[in-house]
Amino acid sequence: MNPLDQAIKGVQAFFTEKLNAHGADPKGVDWKDADAQRVRFDQLLKIVRSPNEPFSLLDYGCGYGALAGYLAELGYPVRYIGYDFTPAALSVAKQTYGHLANVMFVNTTETLAPVDYVVSSGVFNMKLQAPNDAWETYVKQMIEEQWALCTKGISFNCLTSYSDAEYMRDDLYYGDPKAYFDWCKRTLSRNVALLHDYNTYDWTMLVRKG
Repeated sequence: MNPLDQAIKGVQAFFTEKLNAHGADPKGVDWKDADAQRVRFDQLLKIVRSPNEPFSLLDYGCGYGALAGYLAELGYPVRYIGYDFTPAALSVAKQTYGHLANVMFVNTTETLAPVDYVVSSGVFNMKLQAPNDAWETYVKQMIEEQWALCTKGISFNCLTSYSDAEYMRDDLYYGDPKAYFDWCKRTLSRNVALLHDYNTYDWTMLVRKG
């Protein structure tokens, strides 16, 4: 098994262990607390131009579905689809938020129809022992998958390469925001916004179609 495949399996095992230990809690997806989780959600949701008008959204790497609950709290008229490849995550998500109207959880993107927006939070951070270049290729493949599934835009976040060196860990991936901005502009769309002003060690990219 190559290092990338090992890392992907390791990530699945990592989050399975976290969810089994913490359940439907931000620590179950390795966030510090609910505030840390929601500040990321707020940045990602800036991709939605008219949140008071009906829209559809795919949460790519949904974990235990916390974004579904947050959207319900905000009262947004959204049709929400949560995707995750970790069975433990989907099990907790369905138990916690499966009762909400217009909410569904799936374990594959292959049968999904296009949605207005695709968002992903924290999906790219944990690389374990995968080499940086291999992980970056994998990240870009995932972004391209998300782009193919949206009709209006995508948003995603990543730990920043501007993090303080003494706190950076070998098992985490720190993306260069400048490089990803350039790649998105050249590869996906002319309409790209980089958000790096919300006092965390990550950045958020908004990429719009049209």
